[in-house]
Amino acid sequence: MKVERARLDMTQQELANKVDVSRKTIVLIEAGGYDPSITLALKIAGIFNKKVDEIFELEDEDWVK
Repeated sequence: MKVERARLDMTQQELANKVDVSRKTIVLIEAGGYDPSITLALKIAGIFNKKVDEIFELEDEDWVK
C-alpha cells in the first residue's frame, strides 16, 4: 500500500482523509499491525484503482486451516 500511496505522491494523512479513518490506522495497516475491514480495504483499493488483492496479501499463517 505504501508503494501505491507514494506513486500518487499521497501522504498517510491524505489517504486517511479520503477513506475516513485516522492517520494512525493507515500507519498500522502499512506496518502490518492492523488488518482493515473489507469495506476499508475496498475503499483503499478504489483510491488506487486496483483490486484488493493487488494491495493486500494474506500471509500463509493468516489462512484458516
